[in-house]
Amino acid sequence: MSKIFEIIHRDAAARIGKLALDKEISTPAIIRIHENDCSIIDSCSLWKKKPPVLAPDKKLVILPHKSLPLHTREEIIREIHDSFEQAQPANTGIVVHPFAQEYTASDLYVLGAAKQLENKPREFVDSIIRLKENTRADTLLYAPALATPLNLSMLVYLGVDIVDETLPIIRAYQDIYLTNSGEFYLDELHEFPCACPVCLANTPAGLLKMPKKERAELLSKHNSNKLAEELRNIREHIRTGQLREYVERQCRVRPWLTAALRLVDVQYAFLEKRTPIFRTKTLYANTSESFNRVEIKRFAQRVIERYTAPELDTLVLLPCSAKKPYSLSQSHQKFFQALGKYRRYVHEVIISSPIGIVPRELELMYPAAHYDTPVTGHWDLEERAWVAGCLKNYLQKNKYENIIAHVHGAYRDICESVESELGLGFIYTADDSVTSNTSIDKLRTTVSELEPTKGRGSEEANLGIFHATADYQFGCGAGEMLVMDNANVRAPYPKFQLFAGKQQLATLIPQYGTVALTAEGGMRLREYPFYKVKIGDFVPHSSVLAPGVVDADPQIRPSDEVIVEGEKFFGVGRALMSGWEMKECGRGVAVELRHAKKIEEN
Repeated sequence: MSKIFEIIHRDAAARIGKLALDKEISTPAIIRIHENDCSIIDSCSLWKKKPPVLAPDKKLVILPHKSLPLHTREEIIREIHDSFEQAQPANTGIVVHPFAQEYTASDLYVLGAAKQLENKPREFVDSIIRLKENTRADTLLYAPALATPLNLSMLVYLGVDIVDETLPIIRAYQDIYLTNSGEFYLDELHEFPCACPVCLANTPAGLLKMPKKERAELLSKHNSNKLAEELRNIREHIRTGQLREYVERQCRVRPWLTAALRLVDVQYAFLEKRTPIFRTKTLYANTSESFNRVEIKRFAQRVIERYTAPELDTLVLLPCSAKKPYSLSQSHQKFFQALGKYRRYVHEVIISSPIGIVPRELELMYPAAHYDTPVTGHWDLEERAWVAGCLKNYLQKNKYENIIAHVHGAYRDICESVESELGLGFIYTADDSVTSNTSIDKLRTTVSELEPTKGRGSEEANLGIFHATADYQFGCGAGEMLVMDNANVRAPYPKFQLFAGKQQLATLIPQYGTVALTAEGGMRLREYPFYKVKIGDFVPHSSVLAPGVVDADPQIRPSDEVIVEGEKFFGVGRALMSGWEMKECGRGVAVELRHAKKIEEN
């Protein structure tokens, strides 16, 4: 456990943290490792015949090391690794080769030969993921001589905490002018797009007339300023939970960065275990890579694995709407009027791109009510295949006697392909626009003629929302334990409150669609094995710190609702880090408590 590094904000593998040395450093950070006042010191390279640097107090020292080229044989990498003594327990860093398979315990890992990973997306992604997956959650990663304004967002997105100005300065001595949207040779520019002091005081033609050294120094200042500006921009995107959107935009400037994003998306488990359950901002699905986002894949996976449809005979498939949640849109209000008194006999499922399929009970759940995507009326083949796959998986698990598809255009094409593949029979009720009078009348007539036998009242439907949401959050079976026979729902939708008699068990949080438990609701799930945090023999107050966690369910993700138990304590709250992080981190808040009760000793 690190005693010097605390993670404050998380956004997938990216994080903002506090590094407590002789002065506090906010990460991700740019360091000048060769300056005397730098808090991180490079001890020495053992290829040079220089005495090692002594470790001053409250500094982090990179231990003596031997850097190797990128494509070094594995046995040589292992031999060099084994030749060093074990890292000291506190305030030390070690240099590791990108292809290393074993990692000595340390506070900081320096990725050797990092510059050679540029334009090599597979080696770049694999080396960082392998290191991150085989070291503690609260260790730092430093990628020297690799960062530029172009690639910095990708470095941070993958989990790099520390970079330097080496490459921007090298570029300056090559007469290369850096921005976050491209690199330009100085003799190609007619004017500077930047408004920094260097650019305001000079012109490209004027710089070219200067002596080489003077020109390089000015370009170095500009390039370093752009790197620092980009870092501040990235930090703000981490804080708002929108780094992914920014990375999708930035990766377009170089093919190798786009390839890197696609390759890391293939490593779903790496990103998923680090991605919060919900965010406070809208999810913008603007690129083809958006379909591979953790939030979208996770939602589709949980609908199939954790959600169970109500026991109703008839399924009605509906198109999504621009307004979220869907039930508040004008189109869905028309659908409700068409279904009328027969709505209690049907189960509504919404077809959406890029979300897939959304059961009505989960329409508030992030990201179903929190996304926006360009609407052109044209669906590409990848988009159709993804949504069709979600619908197919759903219908293979959940069986209905009747399937009504009130859809048109690409939605109908998708339904027809799934209908054909599964050998089912769909009833189509929209020959033109789904909201036209003809289509609405056909939907009304079709539902009334089916004469379904299974139905549910409004109270049962409201309880079904809590049942489905609890299963989605905690896993199959949790809804059955939380929503028992004596449960009832109070307050208007979407601010539902679940009660058992006079005891409140949970509240539906409309902003994210999640269930927030009370202490009594948590007690109902006390025998449920998942989403639990075990603490030591103490009674926490408003929060639980990571050092106090004895054990935690590895399924827990940031923002998850969790149950906290100790020998004398029982409580519920919101996780601020993943379960696996709680067990590995030496600093930071693990759980923000909401309700608690002291357990009386027997």
